[in-house]
Amino acid sequence: MTTPPERRIAVGRVVGLFGVNGWVKLFSHTRPREAILRYRPWHVDVGGVVRTIEVLEGRLHGKGLVARLAGCDSRDVAAALIGADIAIDASQLPATGAREYYWAELEGLRVVNLAGVELGSVSHLIETGANDVMVVRGDRERLIPFAPGYIQDVDLDTSVIRVDWDAED
Repeated sequence: MTTPPERRIAVGRVVGLFGVNGWVKLFSHTRPREAILRYRPWHVDVGGVVRTIEVLEGRLHGKGLVARLAGCDSRDVAAALIGADIAIDASQLPATGAREYYWAELEGLRVVNLAGVELGSVSHLIETGANDVMVVRGDRERLIPFAPGYIQDVDLDTSVIRVDWDAED
């Protein structure tokens, strides 16, 4: 019996080149942004082909991040990685507390209101100053605050988020 592949979480992207020795510039989805450098190995998707790559070193550089990756020792090799998504195994993430979730766990879940009306599924989340907001796409797009009072229950096992939200809003 084979075990199913582990779920992967997108944590960033290769966005450019840094120097001539194969270093790359990164965009990080992690908080703080340099946390991406702590996760090893990375699964890098280059044109639909996923390669597992070790991070040899990395650091903050100005407002961004740079890293040196195993097997990437020239500018030409690094150039092939530009635009590649970076993912890690979900098991590499720290455990969450009660009623805490990673955004990646919420994306794709069905959203149902208290009357049992399915509003759609979570497309993505937006960070605002006050609270995070779920973008729910169904018969139309709804922006629902991911905040107490609106979110009644998140059930990852059944992939459903119950919300206190009128279907007409």
